[in-house]
Amino acid sequence: MTSQISLTSLGAARIAVTALLDGGVRHVVVAPGSRSAPMAYALAEAEAAGRVHLHVRIDERDAGFTGLGLALSTEAPAAVLTTSGTAVGNLLPAVMEANHAAVPLIVISADRPAELHGTGANQTTTQLDLFGDHVRFAVDVAAGDNPQRAVATALYAATGALEDTPPGPVQVNLAFRDPLVPEAGDALPTAAGHGLFHYDAGPQALDLPEASAGLPERRTVVLAGHDAGPVAEAFARAHGLPLLAEPSSNARFGPNSVGPYRLLLEHFGPESPAPIERVVLFGRPTLSRPVGALLAREGVESVIYQPVPVAWYQEGRRREAPVETLPGLGEFAGRGSSEWLDSWLLAGAAAQHALDGVLAEGAAATGPSIGATVWKHARGKLVLGSSNGIRDVDLAGQPHPDPIATVYANRGLAGIDGTLATATGIALGSGRETTVLLGDVTFLHDVGGLLLGKGEPTPDLRIVVLNDAGGAIFGLLEHGAVEDSGAYGTAVERLFGTPHAVDLSALAAAYGVGHQAVSTTAELAEALKAPLKGRSIVEVRADRVGLRGLHARIKDAVSAAVGKVLAA
Repeated sequence: MTSQISLTSLGAARIAVTALLDGGVRHVVVAPGSRSAPMAYALAEAEAAGRVHLHVRIDERDAGFTGLGLALSTEAPAAVLTTSGTAVGNLLPAVMEANHAAVPLIVISADRPAELHGTGANQTTTQLDLFGDHVRFAVDVAAGDNPQRAVATALYAATGALEDTPPGPVQVNLAFRDPLVPEAGDALPTAAGHGLFHYDAGPQALDLPEASAGLPERRTVVLAGHDAGPVAEAFARAHGLPLLAEPSSNARFGPNSVGPYRLLLEHFGPESPAPIERVVLFGRPTLSRPVGALLAREGVESVIYQPVPVAWYQEGRRREAPVETLPGLGEFAGRGSSEWLDSWLLAGAAAQHALDGVLAEGAAATGPSIGATVWKHARGKLVLGSSNGIRDVDLAGQPHPDPIATVYANRGLAGIDGTLATATGIALGSGRETTVLLGDVTFLHDVGGLLLGKGEPTPDLRIVVLNDAGGAIFGLLEHGAVEDSGAYGTAVERLFGTPHAVDLSALAAAYGVGHQAVSTTAELAEALKAPLKGRSIVEVRADRVGLRGLHARIKDAVSAAVGKVLAA
């Protein structure tokens, strides 16, 4: 029996890096640390040889979300490297998002060797399985062992190559023993230069054959949730059905797309002359209660298009029956009559006109008018922050005839964590102009994402911040009624509104980022048309005091307009 040859730390790291690159990793985010030094040196060698692109971040949470954005935009696995201890724990929010959004994020966590565990050694804790069920695969590689097989297996799991497993994050925990630095005589290879490693298919549209005339006519709607893709638009068009598409579905375009659809659902309810009979669901619906109510409505049959395993729900936990093929989906959906589709398109046009009319009543920018303006002018890549921003676009963003931007949002868990870092990763990975729309609280939550070290690549990133000095979304929920009652004094504003007086222009100056303040949608539109080079913040100052009333006026105006159209 022969004993296994023990590898030096740098030797093991070089094998691990080769396995990562062989598995398709082209972007690695590095958070500095001593125990992870062997991997850092091996990656530096690979970058000098033109085989990988490194991004350095001092904040592990932002490193994780930058890696998430890189994986989203390149449609390839991206890795993040940390040292041991709390550094690994800071990756948890990004790993959780990657789990529920099925993003191949490779966590490489450095660790102390086994002989130091349980001794009180500095920065030593149990790191394996730290992420629990949020990773597809986790493995410990002991100091001196060959990590090739562990890394290769992790990549298989991360990319969904294992049977019946969707893509998602993985953890490879590599223990390293001293020495952690290169040997005397080692050096970086002669710089070969590196490719940009960008992947950008751009916004896409698909075509499907027109539905057979033999299919029965049914009052079916196509609901496109997050990450549905352009197949949802193509299916709706082929079957003559109304398309109700969330912004991050990448299906919110085309002749069948209905803009303010969530305000129309009650007009096609059980008591209406033409109620919805069936729903075909693509992707994951996350944004509105009316959609949730539709999917739970008694008497409405629903299916979900699921050609591959998904990460966002457990089998048997949703009402929709999964359908794997488009022909099977077509048999369920049938085809829409011209009267059915026309009623939705006419109602949608009336609703859009009424909504635009309410938004035009005041000169000052509001959440819905800002969302509509950003949606209208965004090109390249568009990132929508959680909370009100994406919902404002969903409400007021008028569908385009053709897709004009690829849209991203962290809807796996819909947190506000790491939004700036995610957008930065998307911009760096794609090499395309990127716009991110987010609220001031989301911006402040990740303001550290603005920090780029000297010499690090700077993305072309326009950051549109709706600054209404706090969190507005809670005022549109039940908490707004509690605040209006006065029974809890200032508790709702303090605990949910989280008011602040942060000077965003001073923050921008501190990080060396351009800043422009606007207060009207006309000024915002001009700012969005301006050429973009590097990073720029467009701060749109708004007032959230009257937001609840604005939404009530929009709903009333839309209801009146749609009622007239459907009664005609």
